[in-house]
Amino acid sequence: MPDRRSLIAGMLAAGFCPGPVWADVGRPAFLSAGMKLDGTFILCGLNGQGGLAFEFPLPARGHAAAAHPVLAQAVAFARRPGVFASVVDCVSGRESVRLHTPPRRHFNGHGVFSSDGSILFTTENDYDAARGVIGVWTTKGGYGRIGEFDSGGVGPHDIKLMPEGETLVVANGGIETHPEAGRSKLNIPFMRPNLAYLGLDGAMLETVELEASLSRNSIRHLAVARDGSVAFAMQWEGDLTEHPPLVGLCSPDGRVRFLEAERSVAGSMLGYTGSIAVSRDMERLAVTSPRGGLCRIFDLPAGNLSSQLVMEDVCGVAPLDNGFLITAGTGLVARETAGVGPRSDRFSFRWDNHLIPLSY
Repeated sequence: MPDRRSLIAGMLAAGFCPGPVWADVGRPAFLSAGMKLDGTFILCGLNGQGGLAFEFPLPARGHAAAAHPVLAQAVAFARRPGVFASVVDCVSGRESVRLHTPPRRHFNGHGVFSSDGSILFTTENDYDAARGVIGVWTTKGGYGRIGEFDSGGVGPHDIKLMPEGETLVVANGGIETHPEAGRSKLNIPFMRPNLAYLGLDGAMLETVELEASLSRNSIRHLAVARDGSVAFAMQWEGDLTEHPPLVGLCSPDGRVRFLEAERSVAGSMLGYTGSIAVSRDMERLAVTSPRGGLCRIFDLPAGNLSSQLVMEDVCGVAPLDNGFLITAGTGLVARETAGVGPRSDRFSFRWDNHLIPLSY
């Protein structure tokens, strides 16, 4: 693999690197949307300690973002369901392009760039056909839409690029929605959530579907480990007196195992997870529940719950070199390290759902 300097040099030579890179905005480590006390919405860059690197306005509430792998650009997706996404120049703080879905579609809150930054992939809902779609946008010449393909299921939400850079993994949540029905879920008895592995051309490579007893466990969010394992966080759409596992791990060979909490605390996440992250050494996994006010940390080799943090309205989580960075709607940013109590700072605005690591 070429190093970063060689990659940028190659892109410049090809005429593809027309703007500043992340070093020009202080090398932020994470992106997160938020809301200020006056009700305005923002996109923020955070450094590796959880400090504020930059803060820019958004036209509406954000959900997640996608960070360009080289250029200092971020795509902020409207809270699901939304019909626009903002491409933000993180040097000037201005919206450089606004993306719009085709008619009778909406974005589902997430997207990811190809490894060279030339293509953006977005999760979308073709709601009249009850069909999940991956939108394909070229970043050359202003983010034009150049195609789309099936997501491999219904209700795609999160999407990640696998470490080899040639495969997408999609969390098809299995829930059918339609704008005319508001946020109602139209097919709960017939849900079929899955993980779909797709080539960059849309070719279906593999589908991993949950067993029938877990068919109401909507797969929502993903974290990809460096060995190609995919951790997934779920939201239970069944009876809340049941306590199914809400965290799964799919190995590179397609085998799934579930991480479960002790029975005495199994229901305290209220059937709902927010975000998921795998530590860089692949020893631990963190999952949040804003409804339960909990961040649970699992020991991956043992497969058991090792600790949990109580944090009101917690949702965002991402890996640090030696732990996790965690954000909450209360404005709290916590740094968790194995064996050490969390250290935290509080900001004067509310963090939104996700904390997106940059990988330049």
